[in-house]
Amino acid sequence: MLMLLLWLLAFPAAAQVRIGVATMLPGEIFFERFGHNAIVIDDPATGGPVSYNFGFFDLDEPDFTGRFVRGDMRYRLVALPLSQDLAYYREVGRGVSVQWLDLDQDEAARLAAALADNARPENAVYRYDYFTDNCSTRVRDALDGALGGLLRQQLAGRSRGNTFRGDAVRLASPAPWLWLGFDLGLGPAADRPNALWDDAFVPMRLADALAGIRRADGRPLVAATEELLPHRLPPEPPEAPRPWWPWLLAGLAIAAGSRLLGQRRPAALAALALPFWTLAGILGPTMLFLWGFTEHRFAWANQNLLLLSPLCLLLWPGGWRIARARAPGRLFRAIAWLVAAGAVLALFLHWLPVLPQRNAHWIALLLPIHVALAWALAGSPSRTA
Repeated sequence: MLMLLLWLLAFPAAAQVRIGVATMLPGEIFFERFGHNAIVIDDPATGGPVSYNFGFFDLDEPDFTGRFVRGDMRYRLVALPLSQDLAYYREVGRGVSVQWLDLDQDEAARLAAALADNARPENAVYRYDYFTDNCSTRVRDALDGALGGLLRQQLAGRSRGNTFRGDAVRLASPAPWLWLGFDLGLGPAADRPNALWDDAFVPMRLADALAGIRRADGRPLVAATEELLPHRLPPEPPEAPRPWWPWLLAGLAIAAGSRLLGQRRPAALAALALPFWTLAGILGPTMLFLWGFTEHRFAWANQNLLLLSPLCLLLWPGGWRIARARAPGRLFRAIAWLVAAGAVLALFLHWLPVLPQRNAHWIALLLPIHVALAWALAGSPSRTA
């Protein structure tokens, strides 16, 4: 009878469903720079642990590239054995840890049923947004639904002052082209200080937030943390302030050199300015396209348009004439000073208290250069009238 009683007591415990959040640290491929996560359902009644992974996309999907450009990406939830999901991370050296959550069996069963339904082919696809609806926010929302809004309740009213731009640029920093793309391409909406709830678009931020969640009775939500795979790659880039003054020194140095060269050899200065105007003439229309013709809403109203103006393309004919020791013409002078005035306007907008864009470093670099080029190649404003 004693053995039977012990067996009866042990059987329900052995059948307990465990819920965990697996966090995968950043990798080396550009789309792996931001980490990843998944929900793990460990139900002894159904075999080994299952990973519910919201990060799958299909490169062979019709119009995949077009959707990516337009900001209309499609991702999907896939349920697969945890061992299979971990195989890739083991191969490339990315660390993985799992936070086992202290859920009651009703909550665990509700979450498992919701995920199983969500993983059905007709429900699995969702419209991906890098900041507000990605693999990590889907994990956050699934947990919050199973917990009756507990996560939102404790995270929505707290902030560390992080921004979408700050985390995107920080995590992309090992790839210069990638962080430059984020920093130049994001508009002021990416600079609003986020609540911890919004910070959860980064899987590592979500893991940190979960570690601080408390149940109604004071118990921590995370019962235990287990390392599944060691991390063999460079660590996640640390948080660090980005001072604007080195950018200003560089801008002033280039401006002084441009002014001096323009006095002595204007043709040489024009030849050097042509590639700069070409680059601005490519980046500016790209930013304008993202604002006016795509769903990348965090790229809308980008004030860097005033620093890398599409008008720079119109400077090419006059600049080419100066490089050939010919007069640039009145239109060149007007456009050159209009471009410089746009950079001054960017500085004014940065000073406004209404959702300023955090582009002080780009203003510090590019404003002196635009003014110096206009002064050296187009003459003083009074001479252009």
